[in-house]
Amino acid sequence: MTECYSGYQRLKFDRPAERIVRITMDTPGRLNAADAVMHRELVEVWKDVEADPDTSVAILTGAGDAFSAGGDFDMIDSLINDFEARVNGWKEARDIVYNVVNCSKPIVSAMQGPAVGAGLVAGLLADISIAAKTARIIDGHTRLGVAAGDHAAIIWPLLCGMAKAKYYLLLCEPISGEEAERIGLVSMCVDDDTLQDAAVRVAEKLARGAPSAIRFTKYALNNWLRMMGPNFDTSLALEFLGFTGPEAREGLASLREKRRPDFDPSSSL
Repeated sequence: MTECYSGYQRLKFDRPAERIVRITMDTPGRLNAADAVMHRELVEVWKDVEADPDTSVAILTGAGDAFSAGGDFDMIDSLINDFEARVNGWKEARDIVYNVVNCSKPIVSAMQGPAVGAGLVAGLLADISIAAKTARIIDGHTRLGVAAGDHAAIIWPLLCGMAKAKYYLLLCEPISGEEAERIGLVSMCVDDDTLQDAAVRVAEKLARGAPSAIRFTKYALNNWLRMMGPNFDTSLALEFLGFTGPEAREGLASLREKRRPDFDPSSSL
């Protein structure tokens, strides 16, 4: 494996085929939840993929039966209570999105089980997104008590339309792999036991293609996302503003206590 990947702790790397690197999110026992270490690594890895002379295509997946269960509670707690952590988290959340968008090499995601949080950001921004039938895609921001920042405003309306985007982002309703394909949120849906093979097949086709033509096409198409940059920046700023308020505290407490949140409706703007 290329030396540039040797320092990662939460991301594991292998080569399922020539000129393809598979990146596996791996936090054992926590459904690959993105803690502070993984969050930072999801920022950096796309720059290393870009610089890797032996890689033409990247696959992103999760270890075991999960893609990624979202941010862990300790990291969320630090965003609520620590200004420096909040600012750093905002910068990293911004850079995950822009580094995926600006990576010239095509990215394929293979999503199974729960797909939430920072992992889902890269999963849905991937150039080809593949979901297993039993994947459970959730944008849980409003359930936590913060605005749907991350990738939501930049990509969901473009993929599945504004009506569906509002329905799922405002209500935090889970989406199966089959439903995600039906509404256009992902590129394709496959049986669970064929997910990795399907991702490798797609990656191999991309790796055998004309490199410049594919990368130039990606760059041009991603200008749709770059044009949505101001929308994304606004949503992300509002998300992190929310971490300073009472709704995020109640949302986190309710998740830790495994109960319904009790938000105060009189505090709404």
